[in-house]
Amino acid sequence: MASIKRRPDGRWRARYRDPEGREHARHFSRKSDAESWLATIQSDIARGGYRDPAAARTTFKEYAEKWRAQQPHRPGTSRLYERTLRLHVYPVIGGRQLGALRRSDIQGLVAGMVSSGYKPKTIENVVRLVWAVLNAAVDDGIIATSPHRKVTRPPVEHRHVVPLPLDGVRRAADVISPRMSALVLLSVGTGLRQGEALGLTVDRIKLLRREVTVDRQLVKVVGKPPSLGSLKTASSRRVVPLPGFVVDALAAHMAAYPPGRDGLVFSGADGQPIARAWLHRAWRKAIVEAGLPPDTTWHLLRHTYASILIDGGESVTVVARRLGHANPSETLRTYSHLWPDSDERTRKVVDTAFDRSLIPSRDDNSGPSVDS
Repeated sequence: MASIKRRPDGRWRARYRDPEGREHARHFSRKSDAESWLATIQSDIARGGYRDPAAARTTFKEYAEKWRAQQPHRPGTSRLYERTLRLHVYPVIGGRQLGALRRSDIQGLVAGMVSSGYKPKTIENVVRLVWAVLNAAVDDGIIATSPHRKVTRPPVEHRHVVPLPLDGVRRAADVISPRMSALVLLSVGTGLRQGEALGLTVDRIKLLRREVTVDRQLVKVVGKPPSLGSLKTASSRRVVPLPGFVVDALAAHMAAYPPGRDGLVFSGADGQPIARAWLHRAWRKAIVEAGLPPDTTWHLLRHTYASILIDGGESVTVVARRLGHANPSETLRTYSHLWPDSDERTRKVVDTAFDRSLIPSRDDNSGPSVDS
């Protein structure tokens, strides 16, 4: 229902009801302007492109906080998003109305982070979070299009994974705290993420079948003790084969140390879960004694496991399944440089096929005939 009526002061009042039944009005000096505005509104409503002007006045921070509270994020992800928005985004565009936000505002956010010396990867993560909020605002019908399009960022340099030398890993397992020795070997022998390995319980290990079920991880929430929680993704749930040296290490470990709280395989002397900070300190000390590079992270054990599978000829599908990746493309993005060069194999395949074509078949009667 829409109407235009002249007021006593001579101005024209245009009124309409939005799809939710709410009434809106605007005043104009000329009737033609009121008619043009009302026609545009009615057209937007008819084609489903209507946006509530009052909602568009919501600030980015107000909407982002509402969006963040509704997301099914894990505690760690929720803390990361809250910190990213609070430290990097809100000081720059938090007070801007969604309907007034422009591409240049987001480009200014990027430029400010570049001038402050932030790494391209950090900037990329911040921009992607802003994009997620703005895309949600589009889906909610608050803004028609997202202003993040064509925002340029410094390119992110993708560093190639360099596997650890296995003799160095063995030395690290020998010199680290005895309670963590089997943890090192488990990680390099199965590719479990740190939280998955720390959250491993006795009932998930089948030594006779030489396999381990990965369906939980140790989760730390600020202000609360570590506890068992869900995995990173649904695809992370998997059963991983145990190589012989890991079976031996786990058997010796479980014989020497009773299960901790909740049946955890790896725990402190008090039975409590191993704190990541404690593991980090022990690992830093171990890699120095083992002669590994000082920037060797625990996560490199997982990368080394992947490199062993690739070197052994496992397909990208198998490697992805063992690592719990969502799809093989994720595996290829990380490890494509580790797969052996197929140039020589291609040459041999084509040469073999061509050579085979030159060998006459038994049914080949193209040779010279012999008179009887």
